[in-house]
Amino acid sequence: MTDHSKPIAVIAEDVPPRAKRSLAPEPFASRLAGREKRPLGDVFALSNFGVNLTHIAPGAISALRHAHALQDEFIYVLQGNPVLVTNAGETQLQPGMCAGFKAGTGDGHHLLNRSDEEVVYLEVGDRTAGDTVTYPDDDLQAIMVNGQWQFNHWDGTPY
Repeated sequence: MTDHSKPIAVIAEDVPPRAKRSLAPEPFASRLAGREKRPLGDVFALSNFGVNLTHIAPGAISALRHAHALQDEFIYVLQGNPVLVTNAGETQLQPGMCAGFKAGTGDGHHLLNRSDEEVVYLEVGDRTAGDTVTYPDDDLQAIMVNGQWQFNHWDGTPY
């Protein structure tokens, strides 16, 4: 049986961006003001992994530097020249380059757009239940509880 409510194919740029840019509490959410994600996987009701077409404005970041305990992540740069920041330092990326982040390594990562042009990339991550996220540069941790992210300080007190 075919589900006719889902499209067979779409133009990625036509998928509406997420209404809320970040689920993180303030003061962290406002630091992501220059990021826009189009949830491509959701259009097709994918449940095992997510795919986002992400735009980062000049001077903006992709995310707070973070590491997942259970979820693998992968990025593929389509446009622009972001700087990838990991525990190993900085790596200049260009279109056609990709990077992967294995779960459980503690390797905090994110992209910076230090250029004058927009960065566009594909972001793929699995949706493993019970994930936790650490943010090595910020007093923040996230825990997936019943399908919702719960944000706490490093000492476990909630935001």
